Amino acid sequence: MRNHLTTEKEDDSVNETIQYVTIFISGQLFGLPINRVHDVFVPESVTRVPLSQVEIAGVLNLRGRIVTAIDMRKRLGLEPLKQQGNMMAIGIEFKEESYGLIIDSVGEVLDLNESSREAVPSNLDHRWADVAAGVHRLEKELMVILDVDRVLGDMVTTSVAA
Repeated sequence: MRNHLTTEKEDDSVNETIQYVTIFISGQLFGLPINRVHDVFVPESVTRVPLSQVEIAGVLNLRGRIVTAIDMRKRLGLEPLKQQGNMMAIGIEFKEESYGLIIDSVGEVLDLNESSREAVPSNLDHRWADVAAGVHRLEKELMVILDVDRVLGDMVTTSVAA
């Protein structure tokens, strides 16, 4: 009887549609589950924090809240943008703290069926695989699902332990 209930729940999750905010980092398409995204904004003034980890671009004030800005290019071990003009950020919450993930650009919101989600391919660049919760194969490209807990988990744990 227990297996029957499990099967019904699995069938429901297969038909479930999840909305993703799409973002681009170094030409790669990433998706963030929309329920993890609090804001999309242009970071105005980022104040550098001395002795912080290299991935931390600094802190900024977003409508009265202090937000830690994370440079996703540095977090993923990528080259910095040649043009620094059009920075975008995605506001998220993690362990009751506010973060802004600095990215190259924001795309659209996609509704994708959970059944089309696949495991992280073994040939995916290890920098992306380390922060991925799976992938969706779209018509013309691969969307890597960004796992916020994995993106920030190591950084937060490391800074607290230091």
